[in-house]
Amino acid sequence: MQDKEEMTSMTTVEKKLKSQGYTHDFTVKDGRLTTMDNDSARTFSPEEATIVDYFRFEGESNPDDAAILYAVETADGAKGTISSAYGAYANGDVDQFILQIESLGKNLMKGKK
Repeated sequence: MQDKEEMTSMTTVEKKLKSQGYTHDFTVKDGRLTTMDNDSARTFSPEEATIVDYFRFEGESNPDDAAILYAVETADGAKGTISSAYGAYANGDVDQFILQIESLGKNLMKGKK
């Protein structure tokens, strides 16, 4: 059985994913998934990205603290993560990009990595 901290901490999940090769931090700019590498940023369309897994987090004292973390792999093999909040604090650009990936059927079943 995993302890509660391991199951609910975004930092802990990010560390685990990094150990599995998900080393890029992604963002969405101009409708494209973008690596946040300072010296060699790359961009990807929804067709070039696949959602490999996702993790949901809820704030213990405030439901507005809910967030989701996606593990993403690109067509060229880049692996990384991108996150968004739920509700009023959600990142609309990230949410729209993720919906485009899902509409292409490129969201794999959770845990089927």
